Amino acid sequence: MDAVTGNTFYFEFEVRLMEWIQQILGDKGAGIVSHFSALGEEYFLILLIAFLYWCYDKRIGEKVGSILVLGVIINPLIKNIFWRRRPYFDHESIECYRPLDTEHDLFDISAQGLSFPSGHSTNAAAAFGSIAMIVRKKWATILCGIIILLIGFSRVAVGVHYPTDVIAGWISGFLCIWFIVFCRNKIPEDKTWILYLVIFLISCLGLLYCKTTDYFTCLGLVGGIYGAFEFEKRFVHFENTRNPLSCVLRIFFGVAIYLVLNTLLKLPFSAEFLDSGTLIAGIVRSLRYLIVSFITVGVYPYTFRIHKHIFS
Repeated sequence: MDAVTGNTFYFEFEVRLMEWIQQILGDKGAGIVSHFSALGEEYFLILLIAFLYWCYDKRIGEKVGSILVLGVIINPLIKNIFWRRRPYFDHESIECYRPLDTEHDLFDISAQGLSFPSGHSTNAAAAFGSIAMIVRKKWATILCGIIILLIGFSRVAVGVHYPTDVIAGWISGFLCIWFIVFCRNKIPEDKTWILYLVIFLISCLGLLYCKTTDYFTCLGLVGGIYGAFEFEKRFVHFENTRNPLSCVLRIFFGVAIYLVLNTLLKLPFSAEFLDSGTLIAGIVRSLRYLIVSFITVGVYPYTFRIHKHIFS
């Protein structure tokens, strides 16, 4: 696989369909549709899981979070096998309305990422599919289904994914739900650490062939978040809250801690090293995200006792 240029493969109908969609929508329509992509992006999903885990019901938050984390690592593991280029790279008739990285060249594959499968579609199927499964209400199933479809459609409409990327993303996301549910039904609650450890160790196989930074980011998140879930169950035992102000404060300070720690842990290293793309730089990136996510998800909830005292 060529990590610089990537691979081009597609069905002709995909290109024709994308051209037709963009022609019907026009620039303004595509710009509006592109906002649906935000529902499958990192920041929205972080807020969603933070609300479910820290505020609403940590058991539901862990279930949805464990499925989403699996989907997050599966995506780069597959992408680094196929190295599929984004559609607009090879078809001048297809416009890109929502680049992954707005600060770099639109045709820089290392910055704009790979195409197959769609990470947004995987995230959408894993997160909203698991929510629909847990809620088990008709309205929730319909709403989550619409969100999943809109996110996938938006990725095609903005020119960054072929339809087959989206379909593959949906399939991988739903398979993540099936796998986690199947395993958790077989494994006692006090043994879920074994499942999390096995997933993490298998994910480490990507060190042998993955070259994209998203893999190293996601590997750190797998270790940190799964480890944090188990740490909380053994040592923290925080209580959920439905107090609106308390919920806002928990999420606000949690996100702040995540961002501050992520920045501080970059300081010992030069920007050239962090962007070098070497295996060592990738491992350092993984360790950074592991530490940040573990502290934010597992250790930070210790402070909820202070919040509870304030609002009691």
